Amino acid sequence: MSDTPIQVDMVSDFVCPWCWLGYKQFAAAAKGANPKPKLTFRPYMLDPTVPDAGQDYREYMTAKFGADSKDRFKESRAHLERAGKNYGIDFDFSAITRRPNSLNAHRLLKWAQGQDKGDGVAEAIFRAYHEQGRDIGDTEVLVTIASDAGLGGDLVMDLLSQDQDKLEIQQEVMFFRGLGVSGVPTFIYNGQFAVQGAQEPDKHKRAFKEALNNPPNP
Repeated sequence: MSDTPIQVDMVSDFVCPWCWLGYKQFAAAAKGANPKPKLTFRPYMLDPTVPDAGQDYREYMTAKFGADSKDRFKESRAHLERAGKNYGIDFDFSAITRRPNSLNAHRLLKWAQGQDKGDGVAEAIFRAYHEQGRDIGDTEVLVTIASDAGLGGDLVMDLLSQDQDKLEIQQEVMFFRGLGVSGVPTFIYNGQFAVQGAQEPDKHKRAFKEALNNPPNP
């Protein structure tokens, strides 16, 4: 068995509740793993056509899924609420009033990962949206998250006011679409195989074993 670190790319979007659940399930599997997998968050946008300023959540859901969207997703949301509690997530779908454009949130996470603060910032963004109903497309919300993580609010405010990294994030999203990723979360192990969706920790533990026998290409 190889001691080569396991490289995992998690392709996800912050507006996706399954992504947060999937991340927590992965983290539960990785706890105590030897060697510990190295996780890198990769951006995805389920709907890149959402305006930069976002839009009213109810109007968005009605336009995209129909007037009965609330009833259509009732069972799915109930499942998420039950499953989330097992991993310390308290989903509150009733708190969500805006459907944000998640591009700037992905930019913030990119900068955070560059300073080894990716996990904490990702958690904070997921929590802000899915538990607190905050608009994670809003600059002030993202600056507050950055400040709380010790990233420097003024610097992040300045970066978000510019177009730095926007094209890079968009190109990365298109790259994963080109690989065939159409649903998230998708966990890509060593660039060789994927675990799709929010999966119980045991499935990731089996993937760890498979990845150890198939190390990343040099």
